[in-house]
Amino acid sequence: NETKVMYFILLGFPTTTELQLLLFSTLLLVYLLTVLENLLIILIIRNNHSLQKPMYFFLGNLSFLEIWYVSVIEPKMLVDVLSRDKRISFQGCMTQLYFFLTFVCTEFVLLAVMAYDRFVAICKPLRYSLIMNHRFCAQLIAGCWMCGLITSSTKLSFLAQLSYCDVDTINHYFCDISPLLNISCSDSSLAELVDFTLALMVIMVPLCTVVASYICIMFTVLKIPSSQGRQKAFSTCSSHLTVVILFYSTTLFTYAHPKLMYTYRANKLVSVLYTVVVPLLNPLIYCLRNKEARLAMRKTFTCRR
Repeated sequence: NETKVMYFILLGFPTTTELQLLLFSTLLLVYLLTVLENLLIILIIRNNHSLQKPMYFFLGNLSFLEIWYVSVIEPKMLVDVLSRDKRISFQGCMTQLYFFLTFVCTEFVLLAVMAYDRFVAICKPLRYSLIMNHRFCAQLIAGCWMCGLITSSTKLSFLAQLSYCDVDTINHYFCDISPLLNISCSDSSLAELVDFTLALMVIMVPLCTVVASYICIMFTVLKIPSSQGRQKAFSTCSSHLTVVILFYSTTLFTYAHPKLMYTYRANKLVSVLYTVVVPLLNPLIYCLRNKEARLAMRKTFTCRR
């Protein structure tokens, strides 16, 4: 039953005709808001000298990353909501998967880098400007992208070599690792092993970095004598910690064992959280929970007015 598959059919979210327009409008609004919010953060950081710090340099890169991150998934999803033809070519599927993996792996590492930045700022404040200089920050960002590109290229090289059956239907709204592993007719054990190993490295190593950084931060903050000082130190970390919890919690179980997760109907709903909801909430979390960002935003709009 093996054949050379020319295209896949993305089932997406089955809806009635009455709900199609509502779903399309909701997803379009969320996509436009996500792009607008992240563009706004980049604009505010570029136009305010008070935000020319490593923390906001990384935040600007995170916003830039998330614009592309959602743009790989959501436009195709929007088209499929209204269209009866839900096909995606084999090359298009591999391309979408390649860029999605690149961006999601890069974000894992970038969030760990941001946690390390907060660790240096709170635990080693006197050496902060010396350690987190512009050159080192640029090297960290380049390292994040290199990790994402190498990981996605390695995973895709194994997935693209698999053979697929006549049944080319994917019960998902985008090309992800789990559906491709499950519809493969050939032995996918090696591809699963490579994917699991790389997922473990890309998820667990940054996660351990985040946990270790915040444990050190917690002990340092607890040594601060004044409650006002402790509150100020925690406030610089709260927004990042919230984003880390949202992103890691929604992706950890999905990519720890992708072939197993595909068997659950909840997989698509979990995927919606980290491809649609989390990117929408991240800019709001950083703006609403960060006093410095709120002041810069107010200043930007006041000046323009």
